[in-house]
Parts: sequence; C-alpha cells; structure tokens
Amino acid sequence: MFMDISSEMIHALLPVYLVTVLGISTLTIGFIEGIAEATANITKIFSGALSDRLGKRKLLTTIGYGLAAFTKPIFPLATTVGWVVAARFVDRIGKGIRDAPRDALIADIASAQMRGASFGLRQSLDTVGAMVGPLAAIALMALSSDNFRFVFWMAVVPAFISLAIMVFAVREPPRREAAGKGRLRLADLKRLSKPFWAVVGVATVLTLARFSEAFLILRSQNVGLPVALVPIVMVIMNVVYALAAYPAGMLSDRLGRGGLLAVGILCLIVADLILALGTSIILAMVGVVFWGFHMALTQGLFASLVADTAPADLRGTAFGVFNFAGGIAMLVASILAGGLWDAYGPAATFLAGGGLASVALTGLIFARSSIRETSH
Repeated sequence: MFMDISSEMIHALLPVYLVTVLGISTLTIGFIEGIAEATANITKIFSGALSDRLGKRKLLTTIGYGLAAFTKPIFPLATTVGWVVAARFVDRIGKGIRDAPRDALIADIASAQMRGASFGLRQSLDTVGAMVGPLAAIALMALSSDNFRFVFWMAVVPAFISLAIMVFAVREPPRREAAGKGRLRLADLKRLSKPFWAVVGVATVLTLARFSEAFLILRSQNVGLPVALVPIVMVIMNVVYALAAYPAGMLSDRLGRGGLLAVGILCLIVADLILALGTSIILAMVGVVFWGFHMALTQGLFASLVADTAPADLRGTAFGVFNFAGGIAMLVASILAGGLWDAYGPAATFLAGGGLASVALTGLIFARSSIRETSH
C-alpha cells in the first residue's frame, strides 16, 4: 500500500509532466511506459523462478522494494528525459524482482478455498494505496502552485516506509525444502499444465488491449480536464478497483473464475467504446469507471488462476512466466497505443483496445472448460 502511494503520486502526474515540462510526444510516452512495464514483467520470470529454487521469497521481495525506494529521489532531480527513463527502468526492475515472489508467498499462505479472496484483498489494498497517491498529488499540487518536483519529493517518504515495513514486520512462513539449489531449469516449464497455459494465453491477449493507464490521463486532459485535476482520473479508477476487487475474489471462490473474467473483459470493451467516442469530461470519467471494474474483475482472478493451475513448488516460476508474457504484451500495447494516438487520434487508440479485448473474450470462451476445472 505505501509503495503504491509513492508510485502513484508520481505516475498520476508523470505523463503530463513529460509532455508539458519536458516537451516529449505521446509516442515517446508509449515507449517509456511500455519499456518500463515490460522490464518489470520480464524480470519477474527470473525472480519467481529463483524464489522457487532458493526458497527465499522475502529476501527477493525486500530487494525489489529497496530498489524501488532508492530510485524515487531521481524523479524530482531529473532534468532530461534520459534521467526519467533511467529512473522508471530501475524502479520497474525493483517491481519485477518483488512481485512474483510476493504473489507466490500469498499463494503459499492462503488456503485453496480462500485463494480468490486472498488475491482480491491484495488487489484491494494495493489499490487503496494507488487511490491515496493521486489524492495526495492533487492536494500537494494545489498547495505548491502546480510544482511537479515538490510532489515527486514528497513521494519519497511513503516509499521508504514501505521498505521499513517489509524489512522489520513481514515474516516468511516455514516452507518445505526448496526445489533446488538456486539453479533455473527450463525443464520446469514442462510441468506447467495446459490450463495454466490457457490462462497465460487469454491474459496476454487481454494485456494487448489494456495499455498503460497513462492514456486514460491523457484522454481526460484531451477532453478538457484541467492539469491540476488530472490525478482524479487515477483516483476514480482506483476507488472502483479497490471496492470491487475483494468481493470479486470472494465471489470467484464460490462461483468459479471464468464467468467473472468474461464480465471483466466486457467492462473493458465498454470502457474503450466510451473513451473512444465520448468527447466530454463526464463521459471520460464514466469510461474510467468501467476501466476500474475491468481491473477488479480480471487482475486478482488471473493471479488466483495462476496459483490454482501451478504446482505448489513452481508457483514462483508460474507467476514469473505469466508476467513475462504480460510484459511483452504491455510493451507492444503501449507503443501501439502511442503510435495510433499520434497518427489517428485518441479514438483510434481506444477502438483498437476494444477490438483486442473482443479477441481475448473469444479466447476465454474457448478456454473456459479447462479453466472451470481448476476454479475450485
């Protein structure tokens, strides 16, 4: 939660800062965001596998949070795009190192009957932080007369609080002997089931449709939202996300994951259509609400399905593979979104997202029988 407060205080303002202060194009933002998120997700495949082989989930998670905390001061100090890219790159490496071991740790702790609720709760708490961050950014921008660097400096504080909690308060539960002696083996991938690969396939196509939220911020500014209020986009999305993710996870434990995933993908299609065709601030915010419902109904459920379909001793590897595929898709999606925006306008970006989401929904329908088998 605290790391999300820090990250979202920066992320809610960074696209506008890059365009209005540093003077870069939306295509360049697409490259920066895509490379940053892809770096995080690609790193997860190695950290997840290491956490399986070494049996040291907390150690890797702490290293990841530490890297993220120590890069935060670079943002207010940066005077060129190069420094911002470097900071985002290292920050996302930290995220990549921590996320797969953290998710595997949650799967180790949670019982199978409450796995959906556990990941839903994790998503909700993450999102509370992501909601508080933009609110803090709005307040600090108002207090500092739109001083971007002042807000970025304030974001350093919760990052180090997060690191301190990880170091001093988190305890790793006893685990069985690690799967190996630190060696990474490609042969482990053969032990991952067909339902797991079906989940990865559907999630990867959906990630192509779900490009960086930076484009939600840019779209809202495009239809007239004042710069000082731009962070409200992330607040609205994350309020919806935080309130719906935990109930969605609990419901998936009782009813299965596939149907709720389908509803989540439909929410993304609706969001894309509204954001593509709407030209008012109100319609943009409605689109953001549907985007938030989509996140709540998909992200925790995909994590639950990865845990459902992976062997217990390969959960870190499974989360790493899952996020590696998502990282490649996110890189392509953000570059495509930025290119379409520059060439044809914002409507083309969101219409393309809706089309790709429809492809993901079709894939889910075909894969649902195998997913249903692992949903309880």
